[in-house]
Amino acid sequence: MSTPLADALRDAAAALADAGVPDPGVDAELLLAHGLDVPRGRMRALVAMGADLDDDARDRFERLVARRARREPLQHITGLAPFRSLELRVGPGVFVPRPETERVAQLAIDELRALAVPEPVAVDLGTGSGAIALAVASEVPHARVHAVEVSLEALAWAEENLRRLGLDNASVVGGDIATALPELDGAVDVVVSNPPYIPRGMVPRDPEVRLFDPARALYGGADGLDVVRAVSATARRLTRPGALVVIEHGEAQGAAIRSLLEDDGWRAPRTHPDLTGRDRATVARR
Repeated sequence: MSTPLADALRDAAAALADAGVPDPGVDAELLLAHGLDVPRGRMRALVAMGADLDDDARDRFERLVARRARREPLQHITGLAPFRSLELRVGPGVFVPRPETERVAQLAIDELRALAVPEPVAVDLGTGSGAIALAVASEVPHARVHAVEVSLEALAWAEENLRRLGLDNASVVGGDIATALPELDGAVDVVVSNPPYIPRGMVPRDPEVRLFDPARALYGGADGLDVVRAVSATARRLTRPGALVVIEHGEAQGAAIRSLLEDDGWRAPRTHPDLTGRDRATVARR
């Protein structure tokens, strides 16, 4: 027995709303498009034309909705995460890139575009899925971008995304932030990082983060700044005079990170908001 797409979509949105999913209508549409293996625009056209779901397609869609109702990230279910102009592969073992990090990437992109050098060099420390590094490499094609990731699970996703995008001006390597890329010491123009910065003992509010993002990508020690300290030290080693460091952080950590960077010898630290107006990234000069 077939089910009208419009009815299935309405029921899915209601189920997701009952589960507390923040954007139930949007997620229901994206899950239906994924289940049908068509673009979202095509799915909407099918709904408008009064198309039906057969039994197999309806069962498949209901399984997808049930997973999302358990607060499994939408990106894990579809296997894809949008980031700026890119579509990245993600899944278990890697931090799902968030819209607020797009502004962090923009700060690095703006700096690289402004440099009067033929091939500026950028490093992304703790790249995860590769989101920042690959966005930078895509949007600043004359730059050379190096991404570092210590987690083998996350590294596999970053390498897959690099292969899929085919960016020949980017590279992804495994390694610890503290000892990364000694061959680039003193030669880097921009270091950017979205490190783990949640203080130990603080529990993320969103189940998608709390239950599914890897703890290694979330927690940054007692005050949340252990990895930030490593990023600052490594960036000092990697960068040339005048270079920029860009660090993402929580909205209440700007002052602490500005102080940390000043103590490490960085100049003119400044904190930037994201598109919601919350403090999101701090930059400073070598």
